[in-house]
Amino acid sequence: MGLGAMGMSAFYGPTDEAEAIATLQHAVDIGVTFIDTAEAYGPFENEKLIGRALGSRRDEITIATKASTEMDDDGTIRGRNGTPEYIRRACERSLRHLGMDVIDLYYLHRVDPQVPIEESVGGLADLVRDGKVRHIGLSEASAPTLRRAQAVHPIAAVQSEFSLFARDMLHNDEKATADELGIGVVAFSPLGRGTLTSGIRSLDELAPEDARRGLPRFQPEAFAANRRLVERVEAVARERGATVAQVALAWVLSEGMVPIPGTRRRDKLAENAGAAEIQLSEDERIRLADAVPAAEVVGSRDGINAEVGADR
Repeated sequence: MGLGAMGMSAFYGPTDEAEAIATLQHAVDIGVTFIDTAEAYGPFENEKLIGRALGSRRDEITIATKASTEMDDDGTIRGRNGTPEYIRRACERSLRHLGMDVIDLYYLHRVDPQVPIEESVGGLADLVRDGKVRHIGLSEASAPTLRRAQAVHPIAAVQSEFSLFARDMLHNDEKATADELGIGVVAFSPLGRGTLTSGIRSLDELAPEDARRGLPRFQPEAFAANRRLVERVEAVARERGATVAQVALAWVLSEGMVPIPGTRRRDKLAENAGAAEIQLSEDERIRLADAVPAAEVVGSRDGINAEVGADR
């Protein structure tokens, strides 16, 4: 089980740095040591937060961060940039913000359609050879792109949205291709951006500035319809003696993926971590999948980083 740190610094309304630092440190204490961030989260503030919270525990964690949307040092966004030159500049800046000498897993956050993937991956590979990065990955990359990338340099992981509400990876050949090529799969938003939890039962619980308010699945009619699907998942969770978040995460784990649920609180972190101890039966797996038919999910899955798009 990993931890997505994005919401500690951006997109989901007011933040509490003291609780965020305590949550990051508690994560390492209980064995949640795969920490996911990106230069875009803040921008830059999330990487800096992780550096402050975990810099002294560097040897205990696996840190993943990302680049591809070009930003000036003041955070001004210039647009997608997958050139080797920008990737190197972004990597060196991330290392400074993290206060670290090497990044364990460095992703191309989104594929730049103006730059051949071979060039982008070549730039990432150069960082590995220079000792700035240990492993490289892609995010939201299609199956053909994964094959082209793997031909240039081993891809350690591909990260895509995956949850009971978003199962595209199982049907567009992305997961199958990753498995064939020996590429690990990391699932972001495995709890449907908080929908598959006990924490959001009404849109009134979201802060006015919460970016989810602008997403299709968080519009009033869509949210109400999708909440009815969550209630079906809750029924399975009650029978299992677990929370809805725990069975939702256990289902992602059962699909052979590493979930990185985001949270800003220690109690929710502990709840999510408990999912790693749940072994679902085949009947439970089927019931959970059937509880959320793709045809009944209302609204597209447009993400917080929708402006950078996906390689589809």
